[in-house]
Amino acid sequence: MNFNDYQKAAIRTGRPIDAPNELFHLGLGLVGEAGEIAEKLKKLVRDLDSDESKLDKADLIKELGDVLWYIAALANYLGIALDEVAVKNIAKLADRQARNQIKGSGDNR
Repeated sequence: MNFNDYQKAAIRTGRPIDAPNELFHLGLGLVGEAGEIAEKLKKLVRDLDSDESKLDKADLIKELGDVLWYIAALANYLGIALDEVAVKNIAKLADRQARNQIKGSGDNR
C-alpha cells in the first residue's frame, strides 16, 4: 500500500471535512495519540527499568497506526497528499545528510 492509498482508505473512517472545528480535532488528536506512545515509553522507563525487550510491540503498532491515521486525515484536511508529505520529508533529510546537518535542531538547518 502506498501513502495515498492509505490516506484514501483512512479518511473514509473520519468525520466530514467540514465538521465543526475539524482542524483542531485532527491536530489535537494527533498530539494525543503521540502522547499515548510517549506515555507507554515513560512507563517502560519508570516501571521496567527501560528494558526494551519488554516493549509491547503489538500495542505500539496500534498506537503508531493511530498517529498515522491522524497525519493522513490532517494532510487531507489541508489538501495535501500523504505521498507528497513523505517525498518532501525524505528529500529534506537527504539534503541535511548531504550537508552533514542531520544532528542539531530546527527545521532550517
